[in-house]
Amino acid sequence: MKLTFIGAAHEVTGSCHCLEAGGKHILVDCGMEQGSQSYEKANLPVEEAMVDYVLLTHAHVDHSGMLPALYAKGFRGQILTTIATADLCSIMLRDCAHIQMQEAEWKNRKAKRHSGMEPHEPIYTMEDADGVIKRIVPCKYNQVIDLCEGVKIRFTDVGHLLGSASIEVWMSEGGEEKKIVFSGDLGNIDQPLIKDPILTEEADYVVIESTYGDRIHSAGRPDYVGDLAKILQETFRAGGNVVIPSFAVGRTQEMLYFLRQIKEERRIKDFPDFPVYVDSPLAVEATEIFQRNVTECFDEEAMDLIHRGINPIRFPGLHLTITSEESKAINFDHAPKVIISASGMCEAGRIRHHLKHNLWRPECTVLFVGYQANGTLGRVLLEGVKEVKLFGEKIEVRADIRALAGISGHADKDGLIHWVKGFKKKPEKVFVVHGEGSVCESFAGCLEKEHGISAYAPYSGTCFDLAAGKAEYIAAPKPVQKRRAVPDVFNRLVAAGQRLLAVIRKNEGSANKDLAKFADQVNSLCDKWDR
Repeated sequence: MKLTFIGAAHEVTGSCHCLEAGGKHILVDCGMEQGSQSYEKANLPVEEAMVDYVLLTHAHVDHSGMLPALYAKGFRGQILTTIATADLCSIMLRDCAHIQMQEAEWKNRKAKRHSGMEPHEPIYTMEDADGVIKRIVPCKYNQVIDLCEGVKIRFTDVGHLLGSASIEVWMSEGGEEKKIVFSGDLGNIDQPLIKDPILTEEADYVVIESTYGDRIHSAGRPDYVGDLAKILQETFRAGGNVVIPSFAVGRTQEMLYFLRQIKEERRIKDFPDFPVYVDSPLAVEATEIFQRNVTECFDEEAMDLIHRGINPIRFPGLHLTITSEESKAINFDHAPKVIISASGMCEAGRIRHHLKHNLWRPECTVLFVGYQANGTLGRVLLEGVKEVKLFGEKIEVRADIRALAGISGHADKDGLIHWVKGFKKKPEKVFVVHGEGSVCESFAGCLEKEHGISAYAPYSGTCFDLAAGKAEYIAAPKPVQKRRAVPDVFNRLVAAGQRLLAVIRKNEGSANKDLAKFADQVNSLCDKWDR
């Protein structure tokens, strides 16, 4: 029983942990890094083709976004997650692949104009996304599942996103029995639409996120509707648009929930019928998935609306744009409006076009409603940059840059501590991950000094022996180094070779006749290319 920390160790994005139990290699999350990274990320302790299972906490890209890359490198195991997360991943991973392929196409057009530039391959393709989606096994909340011999799992709702879960893992090996719980991303309380986090009672080990482990959200439930209505009123009176960079899944649906209430209560007196555009095909599809999962995931307040025949996230004046022509037309309409578009950190997608059209206008407001990672365009705008470059053009930042105070899908420091203290008996060790480096360290220190809970913030590559209760290897921090670029196609070839080796190992014990035939095929391929 070993746990190796790979991603989101002293970092906020790219969550990935590798668990060895029951003779199997199990990943918990396989996320994409977003924004700038401070530390090198360790390689998996095994080839991707040797990974047997992935347990997925939720659908956000920083937890799921590298699953197609895992598939591209040979993974053919099962991905277990909740029903709603499975639905969301079916659209989100395809959207990620589409973005990867678009970016590769753009870079290759640029390469043609600059001789000597290497052709660019996407990290993964739509074929990889489709392939990995077929490996997903939807699971119900609160159901104990026999994963393999000696390993059982259970998903529990933690109120961060539709379908989000903490994952309990029971392990039995060599006469030793241990239980580890992965928090996933813990939700904030009293958020719209989805339920509050559910506590877990028992664990020997806990892996907990710490995104907001150094801060407290405002006391009491913030007046999101009142604050948002005030921003809309001020911007519309000035003749501008309110542009909201929003995560397509989760935050967009929450904003629709607030906007429906604002319209219903006619809070914008001068502009009661203001139009709202959701300009993201992914967000449109995600909204449909939210409406298919109301019974299992929605909270009492949202369910009360549904029972009264009110759709919590639909209202008059809502426009869902799909085509690029519809998207372009939004900025040719000069009436004040709300534009909700992805991505939430402004790193890709249609939001960048809307920023190009609205950032230079002093009458407009760009309203951030979610976490902005270091190095992202969203973070730079919030920090007060005066000029940005979009699509090769310099844009002066003259719009009002705002953040909706208090809105967060993540638990704050008190919420994290409340969840940890929900265990009836103190865990043997709590591992603190998924936070900026200083936050991981300070939250681990808080658990130890103020609550008497043994806690540790590991760096990527650290390996812990869960049966023995001690570290097998403690990794030191390795700052990110600039490396010589290796052609993407060659990386793809190396990955194919790793998969071949993994397939060979998996066939140990097969009939000699079959192994001999396999060996001849491999040697024939080598003879062709060994030149």
